[in-house]
Amino acid sequence: MLILRFLLTLALAWCAGQLVSKLKLPAILGWLIAGMALGPHGLALMSDAVLDAGWYNTLVHLLECAVGLMIGTELVGSKLRRSGRSILITTLTQSMGAFAVVSLVFGLVFAWQGIPVYLAFVFGGIALATAPAPALSIVREFDTHGPVTDTLLPMAALDDIVGCVVFFSVMAAVSGHLAQGSLPVWIIPLIILLPLALGALVGWPAGLLLKKPRGRGATLALVLGGILCTAALGMAASRLVPGLNFMLMGMAFSAVFANLVDEERLDSIMQTFQPVLGVGMIVVILNLGAPLDYHLVLGAGVFTALYILARAVGKYTGAYVGARATHAPATVRRYLGLTLLPHSGVSLVFTGVAVSVLQGPAPDCARILQGTIAAAAVINELIAVVAARQGFALAGELHAPASVPDSTTA
Repeated sequence: MLILRFLLTLALAWCAGQLVSKLKLPAILGWLIAGMALGPHGLALMSDAVLDAGWYNTLVHLLECAVGLMIGTELVGSKLRRSGRSILITTLTQSMGAFAVVSLVFGLVFAWQGIPVYLAFVFGGIALATAPAPALSIVREFDTHGPVTDTLLPMAALDDIVGCVVFFSVMAAVSGHLAQGSLPVWIIPLIILLPLALGALVGWPAGLLLKKPRGRGATLALVLGGILCTAALGMAASRLVPGLNFMLMGMAFSAVFANLVDEERLDSIMQTFQPVLGVGMIVVILNLGAPLDYHLVLGAGVFTALYILARAVGKYTGAYVGARATHAPATVRRYLGLTLLPHSGVSLVFTGVAVSVLQGPAPDCARILQGTIAAAAVINELIAVVAARQGFALAGELHAPASVPDSTTA
């Protein structure tokens, strides 16, 4: 019964994507709205029972690994050597820009209102991360090409790494300040390096097997087998180290094999994989939208508005500064920041970790954080998807939608 509920939700989300596409908007917006409308806070077709089911979480982890291939296959040595310095610097400036602006704004507000200032740095640590799936969905649907796209794709991987380093460093410091000791320092490098190591461990033998030209069926079976092995290792490791990023595992897996095969073979592999990637995108976005409570929009307050605005200013300004300092094309300087605004999936994961640290020693801070980020996740994501599409459009990289979405490639 739960599986039927999920399949019906998936079908309705696809229909919503089709409808939104008719309005010249990204299909992801329809998937996201469908997730909220059909999730536990809406019609509950995709209820808490579905979201908590073991088979569902296993499927999501598998498909998060699959979506990671869209990032990893762009991390080819020859491409990175041409623009690696620019991407690295811009990743740091846009990430730390969001962290600095949000921390500063909330630091001033909290100092004025008598709220512990350390909470401002928690907000900043959550704000710097970008959720890659929404922008990647737009890249795929509209077949975007150009400097902004070429910068964004590898940046999505680096941004996750920077986000984890800064956020878990902040939480380790806050945990120590509160004398909880609930977040040991050693977990920071482990959360970052373990997904990369697991993905690379599977990616190396997969790359050796994929180097040889094979039929579409054999190629797809090898890629799916690699994803299955990577996700299985990740789920086993998650029992010891909770919070591992499965998309990062898929990125590492595909980055390794992408550097072992030639460019023509890599294109062939990804063309074969497109139907799986399409389904993966819908499920990952549904999983992003289902936990969001759209009722929070009505109760959103000043903190929520400040958070959305401060984060947008930090991301956009940081991206502009980094792109200008590295002499990136004008379109990257002006419009990359707009594609970096999607946030909710990562923000909710980080918020869950922060609340677990704060709720014992500082329950008032935990409530402020949870309420603000939950409302911001709903409002920001709807705005950010439109802003990201507009960024690609203004950069001249938005083309007619590819032959997606349909039942297998949307």
